[in-house]
Amino acid sequence: MFTNRPAKNVRPVSSTEFNPLNEVRMSEGNSQVPADAYMIRDRVQRRLLAEADGEIDVSQTPQMKQMIEMLFNRVLAEENLLYTRNVRTAMLDWVLADILGYGPLEPMLQDSSITEVMVNGPDNVYVERQGKVERTRVTFENDSHLMRIIDRIVAPLGRRVDESSPMVDARLPNGFRVNVIIPPLSLCGPMLTIRKFATTPFTAQDLIANGTLTAPLVSFLKACVEARVNIVISGGTGSGKTTLLNVVSAFIPSHERIITIEDIAELQLKQEHVARLEKRPPNVEGRGEVTIRQLVINALRMRPDRIIVGESRGSEALDMLQAMNTGHDGSMTTIHSNSPRDTLRRIETMVLMAGLELPLRAIREQVSSAIELVIHMERLRDGTRRVTQVTEVQGMEGDTILMQDLFMFDQTGIVNGRVVGALKSTGLRPRFADKFEINSITLPPEIFNTGATL
Repeated sequence: MFTNRPAKNVRPVSSTEFNPLNEVRMSEGNSQVPADAYMIRDRVQRRLLAEADGEIDVSQTPQMKQMIEMLFNRVLAEENLLYTRNVRTAMLDWVLADILGYGPLEPMLQDSSITEVMVNGPDNVYVERQGKVERTRVTFENDSHLMRIIDRIVAPLGRRVDESSPMVDARLPNGFRVNVIIPPLSLCGPMLTIRKFATTPFTAQDLIANGTLTAPLVSFLKACVEARVNIVISGGTGSGKTTLLNVVSAFIPSHERIITIEDIAELQLKQEHVARLEKRPPNVEGRGEVTIRQLVINALRMRPDRIIVGESRGSEALDMLQAMNTGHDGSMTTIHSNSPRDTLRRIETMVLMAGLELPLRAIREQVSSAIELVIHMERLRDGTRRVTQVTEVQGMEGDTILMQDLFMFDQTGIVNGRVVGALKSTGLRPRFADKFEINSITLPPEIFNTGATL
């Protein structure tokens, strides 16, 4: 009986040596693995180890592929296994991917229509396609098989997953974000989530085409960026905040010095003068951590024109507010929240996490003077991602932060499963509109007409 044991002598390689996503290709429709595939893979792998002096060097991909194909054909001949050409090709692709690549994950990682892969144990694999989550027929042999693929993903990144370190959040060489959590924290076996990002960043025109933005709204946001308005992009998980931040930040003039700070680097700015910072998790001994807050504080010493924090989720919010209030206007960040008002409440909570005993009114004064615009995004019932509110932060009245909606999404119904509606103007002009005039920025006056469709 053949079992799936990880190859102990597979040499970890650096991200620059080998990228399985580019080197190993699998046939379409290969989610169902023939019963003999695991046996063939185990025999091929053992013989490969024997012929390669006990070490599979995946950096030599062409040679390894050629050797695996030769051993694959030899095993089929020895076992008298006969398959159609299509099945034989599919099985060889599967064996190649399982030994050199990411195994059953390969077809999903190569499929451009899939934006997220979610593995909830060896038998439950889901994907997000066009904003909707669906279950696939893809399975792993067992927990050990899934763990072997997970180890192959994280080992070249200098990370490890075991009982002493059961969670990993990292970035693959191609920019994909990967999260792993294993037992005993996970009760359904090893869990893996991979968020994919487009190799070529979305442009404003792309978001207009898919309905996330409208041309008039793009003009307004471009004007806000050029006028150095401080912007927060809010929304739930998977609502498209980072994508919109990429698009909006593209309007920053190329001569400015931009510092980006991220938990996992996802932003893809094209300006010439961009300094990218990424937080560092603690090592296996629990040392060496560098937090987002430390990076924000350090960024203030790097002579930035603008600071972009990929996502504010903790005490760094205080330093971000101070940066916005001390000459680094035009800065941007994203926040998980359910509405623009909830966004400000979350920022207040984050500032309190800094451990400073500041009165709530002082915090709110910081928030109201630093943040000028909140752009709220939602993933609607049909899976589409849209800007649903654009809200101005006006200042303080007593102990309350004043806000006014400039544009709101008006949903009129659902037709053939698609949400129907339009972003409309509330008829209110922002108080910071004078910044447009100072910077010689003109906008069509009708954009602020009551009920005007953007």
